Amino acid sequence: MLHDELREIRDPVLRRVQDHPFWSGLRDGSLPGESLAHFVQQDTGHLLPAYARALARCAALAPDDLDACLLGQSVVGTLEAAGRLREAYTGLAGDLDLPKLGEQTPADPATHAHASFFAAASARSFHDGLGALLPMVWFNAEVSDGLKRGVEPGSRYAPWIEVYHPGESYGYAVQAFLDMVDRAGDGCSARQRQLIIEQFSISVRYEWAFAECCLRRPSWPV
Repeated sequence: MLHDELREIRDPVLRRVQDHPFWSGLRDGSLPGESLAHFVQQDTGHLLPAYARALARCAALAPDDLDACLLGQSVVGTLEAAGRLREAYTGLAGDLDLPKLGEQTPADPATHAHASFFAAASARSFHDGLGALLPMVWFNAEVSDGLKRGVEPGSRYAPWIEVYHPGESYGYAVQAFLDMVDRAGDGCSARQRQLIIEQFSISVRYEWAFAECCLRRPSWPV
């Protein structure tokens, strides 16, 4: 199965992502509130909308109706998740002493690059897009599960971790995505299979880069 090959690429990066100070700071409560606010602004205002549009492009290119349906449903789910997370943050900000979000901030350099990568990959081909899109759904499941399991008693972010988790049913969505990747890998050419792997290998690095940018909060050069 192709997803087993991709898992070997994923696992070392996933360990680094889960150990990153952004995610470990959520678990133990040490993350600066400004970093979480930056995450919510960048994720809900830029990255998730870009991901949803890339899903839509990939759905339009899907050779199989079942895959087009799954990708199309994921567009709706992704945009709904963006609104849910922003609303949840706003509701918790006062109790957790977090900065208010205010107006939407521009995409920072790393988020802009990440969003542009999604757009470019999904515009090139179905297989490019599939490889680029898989890590976000896969990492989201693993990271949110890890947060829920590993949150330290008394962490100020325990309420946020609870609402950030997409729910137990999310595992079914992840498995459906993995099954789609396996079907694509079984039915494509050697070159198309390689495109999935190449784009996946780039995309997993962006998962680490996004945590880094949310922690450091970089800005564009003036």
